[in-house]
Amino acid sequence: MSWKTCIRNVILALALLAVAGCGQIGLGATPQPTQQQEMEAFVQAHLATGNFMGAVLVARGDEVLFQGGYGKANLELDVPNTPETVFRLGSLTKQFTAAAVLQLQDQGRLSVNDTLDRYLPDAPHAGEVTLAQLLSHSSGMPDSLASPSLELRQPHTPDELIGQAAGQPLEFTPGSQYHYCNVCYLMLGRIVEKVSGQSYADYLAEHIFRPAGMTATGIDEPGLIVPHRAAGYTWDGQTYRNAEFVDMSNVGGAGILVSTVGDMYKWDRALYTDAIISPAAREAYFTPRVRMGEGQSYAFGWRIVDTPEHTLAEHGGESNGFVTFAIRDPATQLYVIALTNVENLAAQDVAQGLAAIAYGEPYDMPGQPPVVEVDPAVLQKYAGSYQVSADMTVTITAEAGHLFAEVPGQPKFELFPTSETEFLAKIADIKLHFDVGADGAVTELVIHEGGQEIHAPKVN
Repeated sequence: MSWKTCIRNVILALALLAVAGCGQIGLGATPQPTQQQEMEAFVQAHLATGNFMGAVLVARGDEVLFQGGYGKANLELDVPNTPETVFRLGSLTKQFTAAAVLQLQDQGRLSVNDTLDRYLPDAPHAGEVTLAQLLSHSSGMPDSLASPSLELRQPHTPDELIGQAAGQPLEFTPGSQYHYCNVCYLMLGRIVEKVSGQSYADYLAEHIFRPAGMTATGIDEPGLIVPHRAAGYTWDGQTYRNAEFVDMSNVGGAGILVSTVGDMYKWDRALYTDAIISPAAREAYFTPRVRMGEGQSYAFGWRIVDTPEHTLAEHGGESNGFVTFAIRDPATQLYVIALTNVENLAAQDVAQGLAAIAYGEPYDMPGQPPVVEVDPAVLQKYAGSYQVSADMTVTITAEAGHLFAEVPGQPKFELFPTSETEFLAKIADIKLHFDVGADGAVTELVIHEGGQEIHAPKVN
């Protein structure tokens, strides 16, 4: 490949905002950058950090906008992650437990306003705490599952786990504060079993998974053969290791489920219908109950996040070797799900970044330096034309405190400052540097991409 062709490809990669190296790109039929390309580059950038492996899905209403699998479901067997890979859901399980409780309320078999002693009379503080407070993490119940003395490698019965809180005082008056409580949802899962007369697994399979069309979701039981089940890993910045074993029977309705991104999307779609819970139950499901912090409240199995632009239902999950995050926007029916098999909080960054791309809002690329503010007068100095080759120029414009680049025949795109002279195109691993002479005049634009360094003198 000639030097001139490589220059063309670097600049066209800038125009596309999606690059895969300095390969041949036809000038006559260059595709316009797409949202899918932007999402793909964003997730690939997370994959490159080592902090992320897994599967993602982005949908709006009945349309899947983007989905894919990244990294390995099993490193030892060299099995790739795909959209069909099965991951532990961790605390995303809680939204299913909450839905099951609301179903039973729809059937008149319980009320969320009942106190715990009606169903688990031997539980600590059972007469002081309601089911609604368990559902919203506002019970004040001490979380016995968080006890460092609890050996989670060994199985325990629900009653043993609930009994761990015996003799401990409530942490606050029930209903007055928020405090995350896994044992509270284990209790709720046990209540589903007692009221329905079915095991937690059987109840959800019959009353939630089957009506929602979910075929790859169930409980995480080590003895079961689960097709496409991912192994979980930790990452220390250099090496992946197998995650420590935990017997998932210890978490029950707080985190025992496994699923795929496709099944989770079916779940989201079912929640817009009456297939799972009634309209009144759906309203109760997503109604904020207790304040968590600025702009955040907890409902039943969901965190409600209010921003100037959106009101979202979100939740994350974490279990040894797995981290998950889901975002749901009822106003636009946007749904984003990230399921990962690396014990790292990148799942939330991935989901929130994909949501930002879907909205057309700003987001940060992993591994890139943070964006800084630059004086608009400095940006104005960079405006002009830069000669990349005899027949190609890049035009830089400064508009309202922002810097943009444009290649002839392509839409302009924004350059984000990481210092007064360094800029990046967020969607790709392309960095740009403006050389400034001793007299303060800009002399050239230097483009760094894929190991290439292209010098483009300023011509006007």
